Amino acid sequence: DSFNQIGLERKNEVYEKFTNQGASTYLPIPFCVTDRGIGLYVNTEESFSFCSELSENNVTLNIPNNFAPEFFSGTPLEILEQLTRITGKPKLPPDWAFGVWISANRWNNQDVVEEQVQAAIHYGMKPSVIVLEAWSDETTFYRFNEEHFPNPKGMIDKLHEQGVRLILWQIPVLKTLEPGQVCIQHEEDRACSIENKFVVTNPDGSPYLIPKGRWFGRSMVPDFTNPAARDWWFGKRQYLLDMGVDGFKTDGGEFIYDDNACFFDGRTGLQMRNGYAMAYEKAYSDFIGNDRVLFSRAGYIGSQSATLHWAGDQQSTWLELRHVLTAGLNAGLSGLSYWGFDIAGFAGELPSTELYLRAFALACFSPIMQWHSEPLGGQFSGVLSSNDMVNDRSPWNIAKRTNSPEVISLCRNLCEERVKLFDYINEQARTASKTGRPMMAALIIDWPQDESVFKIDDEYMFGSALLVAPILEQSETSREVYLPKGVWRDYWSGEIINGPCHISKNCVPGEILVWRLEI
Repeated sequence: DSFNQIGLERKNEVYEKFTNQGASTYLPIPFCVTDRGIGLYVNTEESFSFCSELSENNVTLNIPNNFAPEFFSGTPLEILEQLTRITGKPKLPPDWAFGVWISANRWNNQDVVEEQVQAAIHYGMKPSVIVLEAWSDETTFYRFNEEHFPNPKGMIDKLHEQGVRLILWQIPVLKTLEPGQVCIQHEEDRACSIENKFVVTNPDGSPYLIPKGRWFGRSMVPDFTNPAARDWWFGKRQYLLDMGVDGFKTDGGEFIYDDNACFFDGRTGLQMRNGYAMAYEKAYSDFIGNDRVLFSRAGYIGSQSATLHWAGDQQSTWLELRHVLTAGLNAGLSGLSYWGFDIAGFAGELPSTELYLRAFALACFSPIMQWHSEPLGGQFSGVLSSNDMVNDRSPWNIAKRTNSPEVISLCRNLCEERVKLFDYINEQARTASKTGRPMMAALIIDWPQDESVFKIDDEYMFGSALLVAPILEQSETSREVYLPKGVWRDYWSGEIINGPCHISKNCVPGEILVWRLEI
């Protein structure tokens, strides 16, 4: 909700909130950096509230007395290097992770998967990755729905032949089924996990249950601090890797609401309210190795060493577009380098042509580029205006539903630009893995002596050489841009401009303002 956190009361707590998160976050990092060369890190898994105050030239941070902060000094980039030396450098994903990702929850059968990949190729937007959420039996969450996916190995082989990787959705629960729903394998799994204490427990030894009213309420939670539980859990998923699955979308992780919950390694819910997401991701990261990827929503200290992230759930609104850029800049200043968002949101009414094109252009110059949409039975599914209930955020569906055929060619241009950027993006990703430098970096990281950049929260460096200035307001066709000290070449026209300077530039939907730093 804000790039500058001065004067705001915050809670350091992993918390699941659907859309418009505001002060809530799936991924808190108890760390801040000041514009005067100080970094402060609180190394704890426990939740705590804190606030900051500014008086004259002093900043006061109020944190509980039982937490000992660690201080760093230097430039913001030097401070991030020190932070990630402690919390972990970003885990470098394989090159293909920086291509175009496509996803929609309603893609729930083999035919529609192949149809969507072929459509993307047909329109000149060949994907590098397809993410499937509705692929499983919706009970065990590790078995393919055989009725809808009769030949998953054949499907995966065909995707690989086309240069497309497959990522499958996961959730860390042993679900409580709806009345009348029966799955013998799932009931056997639940009984086994209780008998062997593979799940998080209450102090009396009974299984801890996610509170009723929360996502997956009344379900049990696997205990990834238990080595035997990890072996059991992943033993049921090993066949997916053997089949050729390229990674997992590790959703959830915000399921510990009771401070008294008990874990195998001795930690309690007090620590694991935040720590569980990291234990979950680390277990999956160890399972898949280095040649596959995780894509996660929740996380905590050290998450960058295990997984890529997306910015949680957004509606398709202009306000939420602004939110994702703020989230990206804050993530970068917290040691998280590989990050993305659902283009123009994934929930609610379909975005307008203008919003969709602005978001698509922003995603082109972001670490992860993906479109996605909510399930047909999602929280906002009732607002869809058409009878077919097709809410895909694919360019061809947006073009059809908004009667804007130009969306196809404009998005194709941006996808082609992404291909041209591929080597540059991977080079910057390798730098991030070594140094902790964010791929989406607030200007203060590179120009810490320039006071003009302290309050700039709508421009960023994409890697070390490209300055990006997106348009984030409805009906705006131009904006003012600040270019810091340096020699800048307009990415599109080649015009040379010497900074520091303020300039105003026109930018129609489907375009984005970008400059390359020459010197």
